[in-house]
Amino acid sequence: MIGDVSPPVASIPVVDGNEELKKPQNLLPPFSKVVSHFGTSGVSVALATGVTHPLDVLKVRLQMQHVGQRGPLIGMTETFLQLIKNEGPRSLYLGLTPALTRSVLYGGLRLGLYEPTKFSFDWAFGSTNVLVKIASGAFAGAFSTALTNPVEVVKVRLQMNPNAVAIAEVREIVSKEGIGALWKGVGPAMVRAAALTASQLATYDEAKRILVKQTSLQEGFHLHLCSSVVAGVVSTLITAPMDMIKTRLMLQQGSESTRTYRNGFHCAYKVVRKEGPLALYKGGFTIFARLGPQTMITFMLCEKLRSLAGLHKM
Repeated sequence: MIGDVSPPVASIPVVDGNEELKKPQNLLPPFSKVVSHFGTSGVSVALATGVTHPLDVLKVRLQMQHVGQRGPLIGMTETFLQLIKNEGPRSLYLGLTPALTRSVLYGGLRLGLYEPTKFSFDWAFGSTNVLVKIASGAFAGAFSTALTNPVEVVKVRLQMNPNAVAIAEVREIVSKEGIGALWKGVGPAMVRAAALTASQLATYDEAKRILVKQTSLQEGFHLHLCSSVVAGVVSTLITAPMDMIKTRLMLQQGSESTRTYRNGFHCAYKVVRKEGPLALYKGGFTIFARLGPQTMITFMLCEKLRSLAGLHKM
């Protein structure tokens, strides 16, 4: 169970003779528990992001190869060597500040909202089966991304421009493209986040349940490790094409009349038509190399932080 955010407990009348007393209501968890619940989620995602950020930079560079045309693709190793040679080692941490900012906000909301949403579905439908877990994860991911999309746009722009500064980049985007440009790619980003959170959290939740039931594994390091590996593989396979489309939309500039892609579906269509179906998985290995370890670090660290904060296990 993630956190200690439990459904409301209604007051129950207690009759003692002719007197009716009411037990105190406990409609909301203590504020400190809420802070710990979302805080541990945000911190664990931010630390995992910091460790895997160089792979995120490489992923973006790989996804922007041969835009609008077919051609031989260079791999992660060659991209890494070119980046170090042309822009220096610091280029591997381009966009780190907005990435960490987004991780705390987006990660805290994405993981933090999953359990309360699952409780709500349980209260409404009387079930917490795998479909409920998928729906809970999808809602948490989509809602969190809708709020934090501007930070993601700035992060991606900075990763493609080694000389850019975050505040200056925001001003330039707003002045040249309008404030709505900060929500470029929000549609595919929400779809990706919904799929990512649903696949990560629902898979992790179910993997833990099945492993505990079918194997000798118990709550602890090895169970968390095995479950997070499964979650990382599943989420990468599902979200890689959405991630590529999101990146393309966020990086295109200019007015609506001059843009290459009108929306996510149009982007996917043009990519498949002009670059081939496998182009949807450009940077796919890098996505797994980043998302796999990030998923493992996030879940294992989150479990530990929740234990230290006196919260329930995920």
